[in-house]
Amino acid sequence: MLARVRQWAAVNSGTGNLAGLASVAEMLADAFSALPGEVRLVEPAPAERVTATGEVEPIVHGRHLHLAVRPGAPVRLLLTGHMDTVFPADHPFQTLVDRPDGTINGPGVADMKGGLAVMLAALEGVEAAGGAIGYDVLINSDEETGSFSSAALIASLARGKKAALTYEPALPDGTLAGARGGTGNFSIVVRGRAAHAGRNPEDGRNAIVAAADIALRLAAARSPSLAVNPARIDGGGPNNVVPDLAVLRVNFRPASQDEIARARARIDAAVAEVAAAHDVHVEVYGGFNRPPKPIDPGAARLFDLVRDAGADLGIAIGWRATGGVCDGNNIAACGVPVVDTMGARGGAIHSGEEYLIVDSLAERAALSAVTMLRIAEGRL
Repeated sequence: MLARVRQWAAVNSGTGNLAGLASVAEMLADAFSALPGEVRLVEPAPAERVTATGEVEPIVHGRHLHLAVRPGAPVRLLLTGHMDTVFPADHPFQTLVDRPDGTINGPGVADMKGGLAVMLAALEGVEAAGGAIGYDVLINSDEETGSFSSAALIASLARGKKAALTYEPALPDGTLAGARGGTGNFSIVVRGRAAHAGRNPEDGRNAIVAAADIALRLAAARSPSLAVNPARIDGGGPNNVVPDLAVLRVNFRPASQDEIARARARIDAAVAEVAAAHDVHVEVYGGFNRPPKPIDPGAARLFDLVRDAGADLGIAIGWRATGGVCDGNNIAACGVPVVDTMGARGGAIHSGEEYLIVDSLAERAALSAVTMLRIAEGRL
């Protein structure tokens, strides 16, 4: 497993590094071809973004890996991971360093090339044990930026599955992520009217001021169950020109579907009110791409099964709610129970201090294998 982590993490596969993603995808396809079934690389679905000038442009993503094994089996699982990292090709954090404390520091070693190695080793163990369970493996190329080009694929593969395991890293002490809130990102384009700031400012319609007004109205919707973060306003120009364009970026973190509905209503109201008050045109792009993931009865049973498997292996398993999001949110929204931190133990992810606890590779592979075999036996 460690050799695989080293090989895969040695290649930069930031979400925007298409060449690096293509290289890693081929490595993964070769490695996962050791399992029965067909490995294929799937073209990404179309995705878009709003530029700083308010234009909509396509985003190019890498291909996603899909492996289907025993599609006709009566019990089938979905296993997911991602090959992309948050570190672009020109980021200074590119090399792996072995540390004397039994960890490896490197880009993506925990998030989540270590998890991919755990997933593959666990499946090899299941196959060696003669497990007759069916499964689909999906390793996407865009998880770190929201899975916009793989969301439909995730939903289609989740259909009909007994359960799902996702290989995001566990916390350093082995704690798993339990309930998760959701997330939504919006780009709000405000178009006003330019004018001379000194000669005739009254003829202008200040897009920056209007965007700031929207930001304040949205921020007022904050509550313990809805975080609102107006993060950035693009636009403006010379000091003597009334700005006619602004693009407001806002992130929402809802704890429930009710909070999503409240946030949508607040967006609609703020846009309508500001458009009328400032005489500007407003366009809203974006949405809630990660629904909240509560621990429902099905998820609770799966967590209990993982905990019991851990206990039999001498591994204490606990879980707690987290504010982060991942593909587990999308899977849970399809009605499929999921534990989404079945990867290696590690920490400091998304930073130059990211590390993997080497001993956790074998530990977590065993945990996954036993969990899958018990699901195959009908214990879930």
